[in-house]
Amino acid sequence: QVQLVESGGGLVQAGGSLRLSCAASGRTFSSYGMGWFRQAPGKERELVAALSWNSGTKRYADFVKGRFTISRSNAKNTVYLQMNSLKPEDTAVYYCAAARDPYAVRIKIDEYNYWGQGTQVTVSS
Repeated sequence: QVQLVESGGGLVQAGGSLRLSCAASGRTFSSYGMGWFRQAPGKERELVAALSWNSGTKRYADFVKGRFTISRSNAKNTVYLQMNSLKPEDTAVYYCAAARDPYAVRIKIDEYNYWGQGTQVTVSS
């Protein structure tokens, strides 16, 4: 069992930056592949970025490439999402998720086993 708690969301102007954090409970954090998803009002939840247990493999959605960076610290049981050059269309609730397969980068919602409660990111124009 893994419990995930996101933090770092907030209100920022377009062009600004935010860094999201997701703290995981337990001593087996490195056994999980991790991902960040987002869900805007009226839209489906979508993958933002994901990485494998040792950060050796990463994947980004096309709409964030070059702007967002996913990283993790297994020593701190934490995964991060650095978001730069934010746009109003990035406004959403951002969720972190853990997948039991640590080696593959999972991109589908149903491939993740544990979810955080989400943190709101609002980008004003």
